[in-house]
Amino acid sequence: MKDIDQIRRANLRLIEQDAGGPSAAAKLLGMAPAQFMNLRDGAKDSKTGKPRGMRKETARRIEAAAGKSPGWLDVDHDSAVEEVSSGLTPLPHDRSTSVTISQYDTGGRMGAAGVELKDQPGVIESWRVSREWLEKNVRGYSHVDSLCIVTGFGDSMRPMYNPGDPLIVDASVKAVEFDAVYFFRVGNEGFIKRLQRVPGKGLLAISENNAYRDWVIDSTMEFEVFGRVLKVWRSEDF
Repeated sequence: MKDIDQIRRANLRLIEQDAGGPSAAAKLLGMAPAQFMNLRDGAKDSKTGKPRGMRKETARRIEAAAGKSPGWLDVDHDSAVEEVSSGLTPLPHDRSTSVTISQYDTGGRMGAAGVELKDQPGVIESWRVSREWLEKNVRGYSHVDSLCIVTGFGDSMRPMYNPGDPLIVDASVKAVEFDAVYFFRVGNEGFIKRLQRVPGKGLLAISENNAYRDWVIDSTMEFEVFGRVLKVWRSEDF
């Protein structure tokens, strides 16, 4: 049976896998790579020769930085049995080869009503993909946990995608650092547009559909970036 320090070290490896390596995990957790690897490997105490344990305060800080719930590091996720209310046995899930990309939840961002996404024909709740698929098909994300699915809405970005199509967004991006396609809100309405910085004016919101005019986001507007769009799919009916 694993002790608490062995469980925590194993879970640090899960964080490392999701982040894409020890350096990326260390950056995510706000520590030097050497410090992360010492915690992960259980560096030996010079006096006792035994692996050093992780303090409870350190564990809670790591969980917060990694976006995990308090106590997550203390649970043996490799051997834990998932409880399913229906009584069905869940399919085996190999954490080292599978990634779940969840829906971006806009509810609660602007109160109980959430952010309005006009003309959204239902939602894609999640995708489960292999790490190989992710590595070969999605580029430029900060870490795995920042990826989410947004279901396309409206027709202003046609022919880039259609309403109902899946978009993969990096939700760690909270500012327009360069011209790209972003998921954002102005007031309580959500948008997906190509944003272009215009010196002295603000941001130009550009639609792919030529039937829609470009418009400017200025400093008087209540503007918030939810993430940068990394990948879209355009559906076709047959």
